Amino acid sequence: MGIFNKYNEIEKQLLELYTQMFIEMNLPDAKATAKDMLDRAIEKSKKEGTYYLPNNFGDIILGIEAAEQPITEKMAEIFRKTLPQKKEEGVRDEDIRWWWNLNDVERKMMLSMDDFHRLSLFINEINNGKTPEEAGRIMWKAHPMYTYGDPNTRPKQSPFDLKREDFPLPVELKDRVNRYIEKRLKDDPENIKKDLEGFSTFNAFVRKEIKAGNL
Repeated sequence: MGIFNKYNEIEKQLLELYTQMFIEMNLPDAKATAKDMLDRAIEKSKKEGTYYLPNNFGDIILGIEAAEQPITEKMAEIFRKTLPQKKEEGVRDEDIRWWWNLNDVERKMMLSMDDFHRLSLFINEINNGKTPEEAGRIMWKAHPMYTYGDPNTRPKQSPFDLKREDFPLPVELKDRVNRYIEKRLKDDPENIKKDLEGFSTFNAFVRKEIKAGNL
């Protein structure tokens, strides 16, 4: 039996996608690395009880569609309680639909890939002689950080003292942030680098751009 037999169709597609990503990064054992990441994502999803969330969960949260199962409605209600704080951060209904209508394992894989890039940068800076605090500051400045919960909650662990504007962003903003950064890097690479230099963290820059109506 091949390893594909243990995965559903979405998970097979994710395995192929992330294997290709790691190949393009010239990572040795690309498929094994992707498989390990996928297995951990599936395990985490099942442990958290979100593995079987329907792929219209974002519509259920917003009340566009009704939940078929009582447990799904209960979970939707939990997420609805965080919406007021998230909308104060600029989250829109389309952001909620985009994120929560994804397959849960796909969500977990996206965030695992973020962790992979952050850890790689952190280790690289340490190997180049930076202290953990210095490497942490570089990491927070180079990559956005996201949270599932209330964005007003201070992170339990950080390499330095974070101000409110540095706190993790609502995870629902992920796609909008990615598209905005990709566009700026394509159209205006020099100025976006200068803009980022003026902020303590990537998150502080994103919050400024949202308030300015640019993102």
